[in-house]
Amino acid sequence: MPVPSLSGSVQRWPAAAEVLEQAGRWAALQRSGHPDLLAVGVFGSYGRGTAGVGSDLDLLLILQRCDEPIWDRLRRWDTGSLPLACDLLVYSLEEWRNLPRWNLKLAEALLRDTRWLGGIPEPPGQQPEPPVA
Repeated sequence: MPVPSLSGSVQRWPAAAEVLEQAGRWAALQRSGHPDLLAVGVFGSYGRGTAGVGSDLDLLLILQRCDEPIWDRLRRWDTGSLPLACDLLVYSLEEWRNLPRWNLKLAEALLRDTRWLGGIPEPPGQQPEPPVA
């Protein structure tokens, strides 16, 4: 969302670095208040470094587990303190790991374009190494 300038007659879009800094603070706050939140990343234009005027902020959240339907998952994440409109993808760790099986193109795009702000899960399609006995 544009930010009014000091004169009030001109709108200023926040710089990408400013957006990413605020997103990083938001991610840290969310991770401290939600122990099941494993990782937060930005993808899309902010993840690729191509954001400009009119870009929204695409956020990816990976939870330890999530039993809520996809459409209900968004309700617990308040993005109102962020400087731009946000789109959220919220996946459980299991869904994240299985993403290439049901949407390979999305998995490839997220793997390529995500800039992690807090926590870094293994890439989609990877399974953790079994513990050594």
